Amino acid sequence: MPESNQTTGLAATTGSASDADLLAQTVIAVRAAGSALREGFGEVVRYQTREELMRALAANDDTALNVLRPRLTLLRPEAGLVEDELAGGALPPGEWWVLDPAEGNVNHLHALPEWAVTATLVRDNQPVLTTVHLPLTGETYTALAGAGAHLDGRPLHVSQTTDLGLSIVATSQARPDEDEKVVRRIGSSITAMLFDALVVRTSVPATLHLLNVAAGRIDAFWQFAGARADLLPGALLVAEAGGQISDAEGRPWTPESESFLAAGPGVHTAAVTTLSR
Repeated sequence: MPESNQTTGLAATTGSASDADLLAQTVIAVRAAGSALREGFGEVVRYQTREELMRALAANDDTALNVLRPRLTLLRPEAGLVEDELAGGALPPGEWWVLDPAEGNVNHLHALPEWAVTATLVRDNQPVLTTVHLPLTGETYTALAGAGAHLDGRPLHVSQTTDLGLSIVATSQARPDEDEKVVRRIGSSITAMLFDALVVRTSVPATLHLLNVAAGRIDAFWQFAGARADLLPGALLVAEAGGQISDAEGRPWTPESESFLAAGPGVHTAAVTTLSR
């Protein structure tokens, strides 16, 4: 069993043939949703009120969900759909599709390239497969519990760096209207990492940082608070690429945890030490 799965508590059973087939069909659905979103990308629109912005974000979500809902329901009729990308905590028993139809939605609206479409199947609160598609590059990242993580069919492996001082690390900023305590905790953690790491990257969305951890381009990612749809896809990808997933204090991570850390095994302990200061 990979060390990452021991640390995370994420599903470690080898993906069955049916799950492998399901992942292949999920890829088709997510790519189709990405194509629909790509058609509306490219023009920067400045909104005058928060309400206007929220309506535009919701319209983007609906564009992708109108593609994803019928396709995923057909694939798994008994599975529930979680469409609120800001929701957190444990899910009821059974199968659930956890969707982020426009991960990095605000970037899409501002003609920035960092956005994606994600779909993750969770079975009894364990992620068993995930697809993250980047419509602008055409890249598709996939992971199947027990069967590895891949980029367009090529295996992914986390960084083997052992020195945090030589590491690129990343975090996502607080959400709008985030609790002040969480905002201050993020700020102090960035300060700590600026002393201990080589480079600190701060941007949204979380999923794109986690893709880079899984691919070995970034050595660690952390976040306080956060939602299931932000973290589950990347958590499975990093775990299946050989990384370690925990909370910021090194304890097993679940969607109910108050913090999140994904790192290559060589710097995980050092990252926990830095974030715990």
